[in-house]
Amino acid sequence: MVSQKLSPEALQQKAKKIKLVALDMDGTLTDGSINIGVEGELFKRFNAKDGLGITAARRHGLRVAVITGRKGVIVQRRAEELGIAEDVMTGISAKKKALQALAEKYNVSLDEIAFMGDDLNDLPALKIAGLSAAPADATEDVKQRVEYVTPHKGGRGAVRDLLELILKARGIWDAIVEDYTEEGKEDRQ
Repeated sequence: MVSQKLSPEALQQKAKKIKLVALDMDGTLTDGSINIGVEGELFKRFNAKDGLGITAARRHGLRVAVITGRKGVIVQRRAEELGIAEDVMTGISAKKKALQALAEKYNVSLDEIAFMGDDLNDLPALKIAGLSAAPADATEDVKQRVEYVTPHKGGRGAVRDLLELILKARGIWDAIVEDYTEEGKEDRQ
């Protein structure tokens, strides 16, 4: 089923309710490249703007989680850098169930959860999330079914786009920017 695109006002209303943002890893927090050497995954490329967006969002009461089908040290290390390690779910093939588990764990409704994914395996979680989102370079089948497609690609600021949308809808983005005009916040990017 293809979702109806929301009006800007309806999108803002949905974003205003969000308390938890769950993210796919490859193709969302990264550009989707999987770089494997003889001893396993060598590296992933992350975006500093996404990282700062995550730490700023967390500091202002928004919980951020990762749900990924892949396992590995790199995922956990990045999550630790951003302060979200306790909410990283790896090796997950049933992302819908994982999203439901996060809702139960933090006593939030699915309407209060945003999920961003980029490919077919993300569709079940996208379908039940209160706000569904995809990077600009997500598959067409995903982009047709989400409520918000970011202007940036996965691993290139797409997560930051979603977080800014939510934080602006909640009326706290301007305060975040103002805080940074005074001094840095020791964020890890």
